[in-house]
Amino acid sequence: MRTEQETLKAFISCVASYLPENVLTNEQLAMEYPEWSVEKIYEKTGIRSRHIASANETCSSMAVNSAKNLFDKNNVLPEQIDYILLCTQSPDYLLPTTACIVQHELDIPTTAGALDFNLGCSGYVYGLSLAKALIESKQAKKVLLLTSELYSRYINHNDKSVRTLFGDAATATLIEGKLSQTEYIHGFQFGTDGKGARNLIVPHGGSKYPMSNDSRLETEDASGNKRSLSNLYMNGAEILTFSLKTVPKSVGKILESANLKQENIERVIFHQANKFMLDKLRIKTGFTEEQFLISYEDYGNTVSSSIPLGIEKAIKQGKLKNGDKVLVCGFGVGYSWAGCVVEW
Repeated sequence: MRTEQETLKAFISCVASYLPENVLTNEQLAMEYPEWSVEKIYEKTGIRSRHIASANETCSSMAVNSAKNLFDKNNVLPEQIDYILLCTQSPDYLLPTTACIVQHELDIPTTAGALDFNLGCSGYVYGLSLAKALIESKQAKKVLLLTSELYSRYINHNDKSVRTLFGDAATATLIEGKLSQTEYIHGFQFGTDGKGARNLIVPHGGSKYPMSNDSRLETEDASGNKRSLSNLYMNGAEILTFSLKTVPKSVGKILESANLKQENIERVIFHQANKFMLDKLRIKTGFTEEQFLISYEDYGNTVSSSIPLGIEKAIKQGKLKNGDKVLVCGFGVGYSWAGCVVEW
């Protein structure tokens, strides 16, 4: 029986992923970088392997595969989807929108909305916010939130500073609505600080600095890493400083906004950057090892896909049950950060 307090609330219905078949292991990397042993790579990153897209894979093909996995495993039909949100920083083209290509490939009705949004490590939380708004304002009933990242396309093979960290992956999340008194996705907090934009960047390839002959000229840094202006550059020390300063404050604001305390949170899933950063963040935020879930060992840093991959892994391992409150927080490139509480 419906009560006066029941209103339409968005919730996560199911999550699935797609991982490229190609796997780059620490053993392979150690053969290419003799100065770094298998043990040293793992000690520095906490990562054992990462999936790398093959030459014929694209942002759209990976997103499509993740959506098909979600449809097949959860008896969802493409015609039920009425909105596609695709988070990526490695789109198929500068234009058209990759979400439009995905709509066609999945045979989702032409009445569906579809858009890309360009965000990295914070993107999944932003996507949850957009999906919640669409559903609770009754603009959509079933939103397909996709993340698809191929950072490997931007990485110079002679740059071990980032090649050891990043992996490729795509995920699909179905967000629906139901009448309830419970807030299933809430406590949102967002943050932006563009002064850190140059600390994680692909300098050339956009409209400001289009590709040119200069874009492909390689330089070597003090650590022997080679890259060009068309490759990914990361200032790891600055990213770490930013994360350790920003994330703990954001977590406090999320809990306050959700009217919760740390002990009310069953699980915590942060953006899976690397072991060193996450170990420090867990200590600074005060969560226990039991609360704090990790998934970077087998995937590496998969940017916007890292949080949903963590959710999917927790489901498979039986670490999420109905009623669990999960605090999720993404942070990085932009600088951009965002977090919220998801009730399972």
